[in-house]
Parts: sequence; structure tokens; C-alpha cells
Amino acid sequence: QVQLVESGGGLVQAGGSLRLSCAASRRSYAMGWFRQAPGKERESVAAINWSSGSTYYSDSVKGRFTISRDNAKNTVYLQMNSLKPEDTAVYYCAGALSVQAILLMSNPRRADYWGQGTQVTVSS
Repeated sequence: QVQLVESGGGLVQAGGSLRLSCAASRRSYAMGWFRQAPGKERESVAAINWSSGSTYYSDSVKGRFTISRDNAKNTVYLQMNSLKPEDTAVYYCAGALSVQAILLMSNPRRADYWGQGTQVTVSS
């Protein structure tokens, strides 16, 4: 059983920054960040292959968000800059044991485990 613990959410003004962390009890093949706003479907945000470091982003966050990992800490980060009110959502990290990041981005149901989520609220 893999456990994921997210942290770093909060309230920030538009244009501000936040960094989310996802600490994993073990390393996965790929990790991703996803978000879900009230009344909307879950949306893929970013994903990373743990070994190669290859990264993938949704068009809505490309150029503003950066996903990275710390091998020593088994932790994945999501640095979010230039935040917009439309970024407001609950953010979840997820891991896949045998699926590449690009596939995890296109189909979050392929994740093997999920974190509990952390709220990000961006005020205008």
C-alpha cells in the first residue's frame, strides 16, 4: 500500500505563487497532479516520470506551473506561479506503478493510488 501525503495548499491572491508537495511512502513509475473544481470534472495538471524526469503539462498551466521530484525525499512538487482565480480547485497527487506519465495525464483512472487532496483558492 502506497501512501501519498499532500501539503502546501492555501489562499493566495491572483498573480501569486504556491508550492504543493506530495510525499510518497515509496517511489512510483510516474506521478501526477490533478485538480477538481466544484461542479467540474477532474482535470489533469502535470505529470512526471520518476526515473527520467520527463514532464508533461496541460495547456492551461503550461509556462506557469512546474512539476519536479526529489529522489532523496520521495517527494513530488508542483510550483504554481502567476496563479489565476480559475486555478481554484482541490489538487490531488496520484501515482502509477507501471504507467508512463504521458498516459497518466491522458487518463487519470490509470493511477494506482491517490492523495487526500489539498485546497488551493486564488482570489481576484
